[in-house]
Amino acid sequence: MFAVADTKKLVSDEVITAEQAQIIERRAREAMITMAVNSVLCFGILAATAGFIVLLAEPLPVAILGLLFLIAGLWVLNKSSADYRIFGNAAALIGAGMLIGGGSVELIDKAEDQAGWVLAIGGALIALICGSALRRGSAAAGFVLGAILITGVALHLGGLGLLLEQQGLFGGAKAAFFLYAAAVVLATGWVTDVRLISALSLVPFAQVLDTGSGYFHAVYVFYSPEPTLTILQMGLLIAGCVLLAQRVPERTARHARLVAVLAFVVANMCALVGSLWGDIVGSHLWGPDYTDFSAIAESNDRWGAYRAARDAFEAKTLVISENLYSLVWALALVGMIFWSAQRNIRGLFNTAMTFGAIHAYTQFFESFADEPAAYVLGGLAAIPLAWGLWRLNQRMAAQES
Repeated sequence: MFAVADTKKLVSDEVITAEQAQIIERRAREAMITMAVNSVLCFGILAATAGFIVLLAEPLPVAILGLLFLIAGLWVLNKSSADYRIFGNAAALIGAGMLIGGGSVELIDKAEDQAGWVLAIGGALIALICGSALRRGSAAAGFVLGAILITGVALHLGGLGLLLEQQGLFGGAKAAFFLYAAAVVLATGWVTDVRLISALSLVPFAQVLDTGSGYFHAVYVFYSPEPTLTILQMGLLIAGCVLLAQRVPERTARHARLVAVLAFVVANMCALVGSLWGDIVGSHLWGPDYTDFSAIAESNDRWGAYRAARDAFEAKTLVISENLYSLVWALALVGMIFWSAQRNIRGLFNTAMTFGAIHAYTQFFESFADEPAAYVLGGLAAIPLAWGLWRLNQRMAAQES
């Protein structure tokens, strides 16, 4: 378990020595520096690879330069000391990226009908070969193998996505693809031990119910057409990850905890959507759609027919108002804050505290800006709630001791 501690306070309380405090601080600093270096390195490799492909714009120059980069990188990894290994990793990955990426672009451009199958099968083979090499423990080229494995997975999923689009498959087939993609990305993150990749599995997992994001000019958008169902989906994932983290070695537990935190973020974003507009549960998945009435002429009141069908659907499904959503979300956040604090799950605790502030800020401007009585009632109710949580924690601590 990772824990946050005040080393100076621990030294003053004679829990640890000054030398032990220095070791803890040094290791924490090294972990942060490693993360920063790897982030900058990955950005540089991706930017240079994409830049070379676009700049050269012809398959032969891209292939020649990519091959030269790859050979130079492998030579540095085999011949030089550990001090210069970062340059070997960068060169090898730029070369491999140019060969794979350039070839994929050329394939899609020249043979789009066959590209999906080639990318799906070829990407899977690349990932399997690199995964097998990683399991054999090739330490010198471990970073390169892991990066190429990730590239192979991206090609595989991209090829499947292209096939899905070409075949015009939607509905259940689309949901199954996103579930498969989430599982593959999560497995890739675990095999390479890169938690950022594990975190990315939340993107296709959320898209199973069409939850996602978008960008317009100077505007970032989060949308969730089924907030209640997505919250239940993320809740099951959080519960599974928390239980898994308690039963597996730390290497796997790190990935499970991160996925749980990000699933909690998505669930809270969906709760924010519900607190603003409420939710007609299932309307997006199996409710009436305006396009279903395209056969009706505009002159025959197509919109009226759609409205009548939508009203009939609302009458027989669960409808949650924005006010009820706001109340339930607030209570859920209070419960999560207490539970995660008691269990020392800092990621969930910090996330719950953050969204508690977002919830309060949003509701102030959206619902209660001109209703001071609401703040009086909410504030007075919070005081005995805080006391009850404090007493409950005391009782639980006494039982544990």
